[in-house]
Amino acid sequence: MTVRLNHEGVIILAGECPVEDAETLLEHLQARRDGPVDWSGCTALHTAVLQILMAARPKLLGECGDGFVRIWAASAPRDGAAAKGRTTVRDRKSES
Repeated sequence: MTVRLNHEGVIILAGECPVEDAETLLEHLQARRDGPVDWSGCTALHTAVLQILMAARPKLLGECGDGFVRIWAASAPRDGAAAKGRTTVRDRKSES
């Protein structure tokens, strides 16, 4: 299994994480909302698994082992981006 919970309560993503792992990851995150996710051993990450991580926003340990995800995640906006001068479509509509 590529998604598992270790004895310290860390959710581990290892190897290739296919679409079938999205449900398991979601169940672990729902059971342990404060549980971090170590994705450094992940070699491939299905977009469904990535979407769960993006929605749940757990603490991520290490760098993702999937090179594409690592590069993409590094360029993704972080929390508070709108507060630091970026505006959203909703902001622009309310200004007009």
